[in-house]
Amino acid sequence: MRFEENLGFKNLFQPEFDEVFRRDYAGKGKWNEEVFQNGYPIVLELGCGKGEYTVGLSRRFKDKNFLGVDIKGARLWRGAKTIVEEGIANAAFLRTRIEFINSFFNPNEVSEIWITFPDPQLKATRIKKRLTSSRFLNSYRAFLKPGGVVHLKTDNLNLHRYTKALAEENGLEIFVATEDLYGSVKDDPILGIRTFYESQFLEKGMCITYLQFRIDGPKPIEEPRQFEEQFL
Repeated sequence: MRFEENLGFKNLFQPEFDEVFRRDYAGKGKWNEEVFQNGYPIVLELGCGKGEYTVGLSRRFKDKNFLGVDIKGARLWRGAKTIVEEGIANAAFLRTRIEFINSFFNPNEVSEIWITFPDPQLKATRIKKRLTSSRFLNSYRAFLKPGGVVHLKTDNLNLHRYTKALAEENGLEIFVATEDLYGSVKDDPILGIRTFYESQFLEKGMCITYLQFRIDGPKPIEEPRQFEEQFL
């Protein structure tokens, strides 16, 4: 029923594999013009799940556009339905693999990226699948505006430390790095948005980590030298 209802949501885009595999999506470079119909900055939430951050941020910042990206349609249904029910015009969702993300955006089209509780990909053979790996950060550079910020919010301490080490070794500017978000930051209306999984982690007494950094730079981003043993 959810997949059927997804087909009727005008704020949920579900391109076929052939539309984006090794080719540009038809709407590439046209998100402001054709979807949001304004010139506000675009903010991505990658691996958005049910879209709690996409929806939460869109409620708080009417002068920005928010686009949640995930491959799981059953999860996206919840976020897409919420913005329809609430009449939120500055939010939308995209169902695709993050590996295809460069098919959707032109250079300088995105202003900010949120990565909230992604799969930490703990096996050594899956490091490159981490959404904060050098592979993905280099791909984000292709469409993120100069000075654009990446946010990582996760319960996985190894993923946090891995990403921080990667940023430090590549000379990327780090604005915030904490291994206990709610113990160090009080009453922040943005960081206080909680996903379904985050609420579960907090109930178990787990700490939430947060990292905010930029990925500008002239050289390709490389993996940290302190590698598998420390960050797995």
